[in-house]
Amino acid sequence: MILLASPSQDLLHRWEQALYGFRSVLAIDQADSVRASLLRERPQILLLDLDLPGLDTPKSIARARNLNPATNIVVLSGAISEETELALFKAGVRGYCRDNIDPQLLKRVIVAVQVGELWIRRSLVPRLLDELGVQFSSTVDDKRAVTGRLAYLTVREREIAALVGSGGTNKQIAKQLDISERTVKAHLTEIFRKLGIADRLKLALLLANNKIA
Repeated sequence: MILLASPSQDLLHRWEQALYGFRSVLAIDQADSVRASLLRERPQILLLDLDLPGLDTPKSIARARNLNPATNIVVLSGAISEETELALFKAGVRGYCRDNIDPQLLKRVIVAVQVGELWIRRSLVPRLLDELGVQFSSTVDDKRAVTGRLAYLTVREREIAALVGSGGTNKQIAKQLDISERTVKAHLTEIFRKLGIADRLKLALLLANNKIA
């Protein structure tokens, strides 16, 4: 299910039109209803307007995310500062874009987030990694064990991991390595399994703290 949340009926209508063809799209205009739906419906994606009262700050979004951590949150808004955008990702959102986004591009955002990618400006990735790197390192009990797991990656897996670490999407990696996107996804699944991590962001952070060739 994809949950759409905004106080603007016009925006909700435009997003619903843009996502025509996606299964189970539900539109909501109240923060309390969003929270209830996160617990009851457990949507895969929450498309959230940052102007929604009660869910209009990184802290309030982080609290909502804790209701169902499996829901991938994509925030849409007007112009915001880089600091606010970074705070949103640190709060756990998986994507950010402008609320007047082209409908076809919005579909691409949803598809990217569904397969585990972050939708973030590439220019912000280094700052996000810098700010989260210390936090991530503090959760690793035995850095030598992590480095040991990296050694179990095949040459191709190390190649793909390095490209993910530099911000590459599955499509870009597939093109650069002359393989299919399906093959990239299969390699990533195996990389995540070997390293005991769940997503691309943690992979990027892991590589930032443990350089691989």
